[in-house]
Amino acid sequence: MEKEREGERNGPPCACAVDISVLPEGCLSDIVALTTPKDACRACAVSSIFRAAAESNAVWERFLPSDYQAIIAQSSSDSLNFSSKKQLYLSLSDNPRLIDDNKKQSFFLDKLSGKKCYLIPARELTIAWGDNPHYWRWVSLPESRSLHNSMFPEVAELHSVCWFDINGKMSVSILSPKTNYAAYLVYKLTEEAYGFNDPHPTASIGTTGAGEVYEQTVSLDLPIVEPGQEDQVVLPQQQHTSHPKQRNDGWLEIELGQFFNEGGEVDELQFGLKEVKVLWGKSGLIVEGIEIRPTRG
Repeated sequence: MEKEREGERNGPPCACAVDISVLPEGCLSDIVALTTPKDACRACAVSSIFRAAAESNAVWERFLPSDYQAIIAQSSSDSLNFSSKKQLYLSLSDNPRLIDDNKKQSFFLDKLSGKKCYLIPARELTIAWGDNPHYWRWVSLPESRSLHNSMFPEVAELHSVCWFDINGKMSVSILSPKTNYAAYLVYKLTEEAYGFNDPHPTASIGTTGAGEVYEQTVSLDLPIVEPGQEDQVVLPQQQHTSHPKQRNDGWLEIELGQFFNEGGEVDELQFGLKEVKVLWGKSGLIVEGIEIRPTRG
């Protein structure tokens, strides 16, 4: 009688754990493809069967953008022959490609999500007085590189200007749909830089379809935040939503604002940074471009 009661507590004798590793590799690949690139890499450590499934071309083809072949076709790079889709994915994450005549944009993938990212060079931005050498100079810097060793021919260096206005635009159709993005100014300040803290420039971002423009003041010369040290920086009494961060490529970046890309085909993203009210002199800003990439967290 006691053994019967114990059997009732433990469940029927046929109950047992399901070993997912007995599934065919194709089924495992379908499961892994529903996760993220980061999860797929973790799955490789589970077992040799999971590793084979997680590294399959079927999985990493799903992580690549649906139009990746068309994007690659716009690049002049001759190093796109890879033995697997995973290697191609990692290459597009670590080594962005110059597209559109090798000067208009730099394309790369967000490594954790596979979302599309772009860096728009200074030459493709609209800079007030940017064509006048008395105010702005176009120079070539050896360090004018993205994280991925792609170089734009020139960057914009501010000599002296009172009317400070930089803006740009792009079609949202080339971005990943249903994704929250942010725009970042990629820049440096010379040792003689001045004029960016009183008053602070105003950043703006918005899409034509949404009809709303998000604005915030930003300070380009607040204390720089080293990677992983965001919570240890005490900002001045006047709070700013954005503060500079040190990038791994040696440049600084500051967030101009965020937007949600619904995935429209005709909407246009517009972004900018300006100070045109007080008109005090400004100098010493070096602009590489504006980067559009998905937010995290």
